[in-house]
Amino acid sequence: MPHPCLTCGACCTQYRVAFHWMESDEVTEGGVPHQLTERLDAHRLCMRGTYSDPIRCVALDSEIGVYSRCTIHPNRPSVCREVDASWEYGKASSQCDRARIAHGMQPLTLADWRWRDEADNDDDHPDDNGNSPSSPPNTPVAA
Repeated sequence: MPHPCLTCGACCTQYRVAFHWMESDEVTEGGVPHQLTERLDAHRLCMRGTYSDPIRCVALDSEIGVYSRCTIHPNRPSVCREVDASWEYGKASSQCDRARIAHGMQPLTLADWRWRDEADNDDDHPDDNGNSPSSPPNTPVAA
């Protein structure tokens, strides 16, 4: 069973993705690709497609509910890193739940994470079996 986010993508079509301009690769090596952003105000950029109607992040490669991947996953903005999938870390996420419901999908439950149970985990690292999105580098921090 794959990581639930790899067959969802709903959150990338529901929320504006705004972040500090220091996260851009124009300023911070390995940052968010600037060509995929637009200026929101004097201090913030946002991902193209997330400040429009309908919302759909330009970095999303997905058929919602079937397959999903962020084309800039290792370089995604901090706000994207902060959105947890429901029950991934033992609690519900209202952002995840609302986005899934908006696309006619059921909210995730603890059962959606059974693939990480002891039977599938021989070394105390539950997300190392190739079914998880890649781990990102540390988020750039503004000086």
